[in-house]
Amino acid sequence: MCKTIPDITLNDGFKIPAIGFGTYTLKGKNGIKSIQDAVNAGYRLLDSAFNYENEGTVGHAIKKCFIGRDKLFVCSKLPGRRQAYREALETIEESLYRADLDYYDLYLIHWPNPRIDQYVEAWQAFIEARKRGYIRSIGVCNFLPEHIDRLLKETDVCPCINQIELHPYFNQELQRNYNSSHHIVTQSWSPLGRGNALLTDPVIANIANTHQKSVSQIILRWHVQLNALPIPKASGITHQRENIDIFNFQLSDEEMLQISGLTRTDGRSFAQDPAVYEEF
Repeated sequence: MCKTIPDITLNDGFKIPAIGFGTYTLKGKNGIKSIQDAVNAGYRLLDSAFNYENEGTVGHAIKKCFIGRDKLFVCSKLPGRRQAYREALETIEESLYRADLDYYDLYLIHWPNPRIDQYVEAWQAFIEARKRGYIRSIGVCNFLPEHIDRLLKETDVCPCINQIELHPYFNQELQRNYNSSHHIVTQSWSPLGRGNALLTDPVIANIANTHQKSVSQIILRWHVQLNALPIPKASGITHQRENIDIFNFQLSDEEMLQISGLTRTDGRSFAQDPAVYEEF
């Protein structure tokens, strides 16, 4: 892994970098260039999804990178419309074909889709895909405690990661505590807030001035000190380098509390409550 990024050990024994690179919306030649730049900047965890429609872009960028596939940790996700057992297995295979990869380091169920109620089938397919060598680690996104409890009850296999919306305006304390109690790593999507005023928040700006760091760096450091794994997206090399440069300073306990205290009951950036939200 990149020397500046520590590793986190998952509950299945595999290791994952403590920060990743989000590839949402990165497609085509420009997407390949952005992903190459990110790898050159030091990122080793690349996060994608079937529904991002860019697994091919990610795979092509990997082929053009200067480092070997075994030095990268590549993730993709199963869409909601493909959660039936056979369809889930086929989709994992299709994800591999799209990216021209032999395996994924991590594959996640993108949303539980409780109304459709097929996420246990999907999880059973993940367990089989891991046996076949398609996937090394298996996890979920946006799963509430009751969803994970059901996976454990019906399969006795615990996810290694739960990727959730997490940022200072929505600090997800209860979900994070649940994940931690089950040795599940919390991974943060939209770690810098998407479509909200987080990057101009005066509380965070004041802390940034104290440390002579950017607001983005302060927020990402907050994630790391919460034992959460952020996956920020940045198409430009300057922000890519800035976002990864967060392991050379420490926020105080008081600063952590100030940032966590910004959370709101309506802090979700979008109306995507996993209890009711259905992804296609």
